[in-house]
Amino acid sequence: MVVDKIKFGTDGWRAIIAQDFTVYNVARVSKGLSEWLLQRGSNPTVVLGHDCRFGGELFCEAVAKVLCSNGIKVLMAKGFISTPMISMGVLKLGAQQGVVITASHNPPSYNGYKLKGAHGGPSSPKDIAAVEALIPDSVEIPKEGLAHWEAKGLIEYINLEDMYVSYLQEKFDFEALKNSPFKLAYDAMYGAGQNVMRRLLPNAVLVHCENNPGFNGQAPEPLDKNLQELAKVVATTPEVKIGLATDGDADRIGLYDEDGHFVDAHHIILLLIHYLYKYKGMSGKVAIAFSTTDRVKRMCEAYGLPIEITPVGFKYISEIMVHEDVLVGGEESGGIAVKGHIPERDGIYDGIMLYEFMTKSGKTLKQLCEEVYEVVGRFVYERNDMHIENEKKEHIISTAAKNGYTHFGKYNFNRIETIDGIKYHLDNGGWILLRASGTEPLLRIYAEGNSKEEALDILEDVKKTIL
Repeated sequence: MVVDKIKFGTDGWRAIIAQDFTVYNVARVSKGLSEWLLQRGSNPTVVLGHDCRFGGELFCEAVAKVLCSNGIKVLMAKGFISTPMISMGVLKLGAQQGVVITASHNPPSYNGYKLKGAHGGPSSPKDIAAVEALIPDSVEIPKEGLAHWEAKGLIEYINLEDMYVSYLQEKFDFEALKNSPFKLAYDAMYGAGQNVMRRLLPNAVLVHCENNPGFNGQAPEPLDKNLQELAKVVATTPEVKIGLATDGDADRIGLYDEDGHFVDAHHIILLLIHYLYKYKGMSGKVAIAFSTTDRVKRMCEAYGLPIEITPVGFKYISEIMVHEDVLVGGEESGGIAVKGHIPERDGIYDGIMLYEFMTKSGKTLKQLCEEVYEVVGRFVYERNDMHIENEKKEHIISTAAKNGYTHFGKYNFNRIETIDGIKYHLDNGGWILLRASGTEPLLRIYAEGNSKEEALDILEDVKKTIL
């Protein structure tokens, strides 16, 4: 029998439920993790949980059985949790590892397996590769149930939600937020942030805050096209001045201003840098993924902040945050971490921080974006995810890597960067990035222009050129 090799992508291993993401394959990964942990020391402890996605409890059970049968203690969350809750739990409880069963923002047919390090963020690329290398072709799943391992003292149930809520209540002035002149609307996208936000901001207008393991048939990714109901709520409810959305496991963020206009992750990263540096007097390095706007470089130059560009994948940013003083670390996809919190993406934490920025400054999100534009200039970003056959996708990336594209329609470029994918810097000041997804069968085309019309036009010219 040919056994498929399990590969971790930019953010964990993800696969289609019942096709490759099976109880057996989850057990194989858990056996590899067990071997790795036992090589590194005796009596390791793992914090384990799952988000709202279909099959989470079942897959978590398989992880726990394999870990416990190898003598590894499991601190297990009851009910669904967010990815940041697991990361925080690992750090606060002094565990050696965290495992969260989630496919994050992927379509409902997927589930996934994320590894979290003892530092309270994504495991390092080196550690992930080491675990991957130890995943066996076959595994024996223990027949004993969870009650057996609990009786032996190898499973202990913990309440990560309470821990996380208490932590946030210490970090932010929720009394001020509850009396904010700006009402907040929150879209959980049927994901793991719903209970926390219900508890933290009881006055918020809630959208899609029900438990729906199939996410109503839509990928829980906080993009404008997936959040039109939230956009409408913000645009049509006079007292609502900000719309916040988080993805399936609540580590990514999307925002809407008071007019119901989408505020993408590039702007959110800039807003957070601006708030922490200009208003709170904080400093530190800024670490951003390759697919993030160059306007961040412009702001860092203006504020005298060092900047580092990483390949796409928050694990690279997290690794920098563990070893250096980082003010903001973020990705185009909405995964952003800030100084004073764990080295982990956290859509709820980021969203509350920006809500605090509005409340304390007395300015709307639109007005705060204008402050950012005064520093970096206006820009508009768009992205197109093209679902195409792997052969075609590889051909396009191969052609780009060999400098096979000299221009994209009317748009000429003056230099190319290849940190992760191929990035073309355009003569008009914008840019194009071609990059194959590490977790899904698609090609991502990123474009930045000076207006929405220009950014969309760039995307069209790119598609006509490469297809």
